[in-house]
Amino acid sequence: MNGDYVLVVGSAVLEISGKTAEAMQPGMRQHGHIHASVSGVARNIAENLARLDIETVLLSAIADDDMGQHLITHSTLAGIDCRHVLRVAGARSATSILLYQTEENITRLDDLSIADSLDSDYLMEHEWLFEKTALVVIDATLSDDALDTLFELAARHRVRVCADPTSPLKASRLTRFIPSLYLIAPNASETAALCSLEKPATERESAIGTAQQLVNMGANIAVVTLGERGLAYADSSGGGYIRAIHTEVVDTSGAGDAFSGAVIFGILNDVPIDEAMRLGVTAASLTLASEDTVLESLSQELLYDEFSA
Repeated sequence: MNGDYVLVVGSAVLEISGKTAEAMQPGMRQHGHIHASVSGVARNIAENLARLDIETVLLSAIADDDMGQHLITHSTLAGIDCRHVLRVAGARSATSILLYQTEENITRLDDLSIADSLDSDYLMEHEWLFEKTALVVIDATLSDDALDTLFELAARHRVRVCADPTSPLKASRLTRFIPSLYLIAPNASETAALCSLEKPATERESAIGTAQQLVNMGANIAVVTLGERGLAYADSSGGGYIRAIHTEVVDTSGAGDAFSGAVIFGILNDVPIDEAMRLGVTAASLTLASEDTVLESLSQELLYDEFSA
């Protein structure tokens, strides 16, 4: 790895998920299962990298309260360097609530207002972290001004940037930066916003075509994830497709972040692109079988054991 660490910039979130075996009825009290996880796309990717023995530094914002301290404590124990995370007095730590009726029918409510604290001034104060990083990883919760500053710093220090579009609503923030991205990994819904498509790329051939379109727009490596249908990817040498691993799904949250973390792990270790994608699929499969957004038992040994199985 050429650099001392990976610098990850973006959200750190407490995620609360609720599931019920019955159809939800408005106004009715219903029995269900509620689970809380430390989450956030950027934070999740950082934790996956840390559990794969990659030195990882997180730039994020939390409230100066018990919830914020819980986010920091969990992340630090997982191996993430959280010393530079911004603590914002009087703010609310980022929170997401997910209500599941089925794995395909999910209502999500996000309070990510604290993300606005990750502004240009904060990034400029931490410019020195860009000097020795091997790679910068971002999610799309950053504001337009913060993204402008981040890509300016990355260009100044000749650092590669990998991006997760985070959601269809936020993905379009990254469109103008695609020529500056080393890796971008949208899901099918996010491709429509990124590429101005009339409908998402949801099938094998359309996904490969969209991945190639993102490369033609300037990205070095582009991935379009298709959930249980696998993924398509492309770089300057062409495109490919990888099937998903059959998995008994416990929770889908965090699987995409596990994929991104393992792919970035592969990139940092100079593995061929096809192998990096398969490492990502393996990590996603392991996470799908867990209730938590990051698999606490994840390690290089487990990843390669499952990869070769």
